[in-house]
Amino acid sequence: MRIQFGFLALAMSAVVMAQTPGVDEQAVIRMARAIQREILTLPEYGVFDHLRFSIKGDTVILRGQASRPILKSGAENVTKRVEGVAKVDNQIEVLPLSPADDQVRLRTYVAIYGHPTLVRFNPNRGVPLFMSRMSAMTGITNDPPLGNHPVHILVKNGNVTLEGVLPTAADRTIAELQANGVFGSFSVINNIEVEEAVKFKKPKK
Repeated sequence: MRIQFGFLALAMSAVVMAQTPGVDEQAVIRMARAIQREILTLPEYGVFDHLRFSIKGDTVILRGQASRPILKSGAENVTKRVEGVAKVDNQIEVLPLSPADDQVRLRTYVAIYGHPTLVRFNPNRGVPLFMSRMSAMTGITNDPPLGNHPVHILVKNGNVTLEGVLPTAADRTIAELQANGVFGSFSVINNIEVEEAVKFKKPKK
């Protein structure tokens, strides 16, 4: 059996494992938490990336989208070092390194985290809404805003996907409306979940 994990609600998966004969629930939870910790603390993991993983026996399958190639290799390297992991199947997609997409990331970030209602979720309280000198030279993709952002912004060929969790349905709607108004974006997929709904969401097997 393959058990799917995101980075937001690992505890839910214990329900699945408790009902699965032959699965050492605590060992899998420890492995999952270790993988989560290692990836989330990677310096290259940020607001423009979204990763998830599943565990099948002693094999970990990495999935999701990375804005830079260094994250794909970095996630694999730290996962390999976790106790109990024998093999890593790295299926992370590296998003196109495009100046146009870089601009869409910047505009979407400003639109969402600069909104009066959503600015409270900006860990830097407005500081990164203006490009740093490094960002101006290399683009925001290579110099992303620091901190833990509840909404992650994925851009592929001008198409935007929003991932993460927000407290209310109203917050979710505002984020989508803000992203839809960004110049240069062709479409917006809103995968943001609402906290109350996540608490009662049935975990995937």
